[in-house]
This record gives sequence, C-alpha cells and structure tokens, in this order.
Amino acid sequence: MLDTTTTLFSHVKPGDTAWRSDDMRDFFLYKDLGVEAATHGRVIAQLVKANMAPEKGTGWHRHEADFHIVMMTKGWAKFMYGEQETLVSAGDCVHQRPGIVHYLFDYSPDMEYIEIVGPADFKTIDMPAPCAVPEPSKWE
Repeated sequence: MLDTTTTLFSHVKPGDTAWRSDDMRDFFLYKDLGVEAATHGRVIAQLVKANMAPEKGTGWHRHEADFHIVMMTKGWAKFMYGEQETLVSAGDCVHQRPGIVHYLFDYSPDMEYIEIVGPADFKTIDMPAPCAVPEPSKWE
C-alpha cells in the first residue's frame, strides 16, 4: 500500500517532462516539475511560459487554493489584482492570497514563471469584472 502521508524525493531535469498546452489557456505552455506526484497532490509546481501573443488574457477569475505564488523567471507580465494594476518582472515573487480576484492581461514574448499552488487540484472560478482592464501590447 502506498503511503500518501510521506512526501517523496523528486528531481526533475529540463528534458524529463515536455511542455504541454492546457485546454483552458492555450496561449500558455506548462511543464510539470514533479512536485504534485511527490506530495501526493498537496502541492503543484509548474513552469508556465508564453505560447502566443496576448489577445484577451486569462479573464477575471479566482482560485480555490490555500497557497499560491508566482515567481517570474524571465520577461514580465501585467496583472490586475482587484482594481490594482501590477507589473511582475523577472526576479519578482507574488503571493496571491486565497480568493483574490485577478486577471493576467499582458506579458512579454519571453515570459516564464514558476507557479506553486496548494492543493494541486485547485479550482479556477470565473468572476465578474471589478473594473476595466488595459489593452495588452501587440507583439511585432
């Protein structure tokens, strides 16, 4: 019987997992970092990168999660957190408090970030817009 209370050792190298698209957000690509399996679903860690130019972004939403951080490793992204526009650049770390309504609406072509969320099977819920969102940049 598998002991699901013990966190396992995990070591993922860049070639270990392929980039995948997500049915919900095909403008991003995702790479599993092995944490979901190692923690038996308590936490997910994944790389996220731009796959195409922003057209409409993520839309207003919130997550049902206990913990959520975004660590920008390359490029930049612009988020709306409630009515606050926030530029997140390479090296920045954002803790998205549980339930915060947000919208990722613009990003650079080289945008890449690490996303860590608990639990791994967190839900995303569409939300009404609390304010207008600026237009995204156009990639040349």
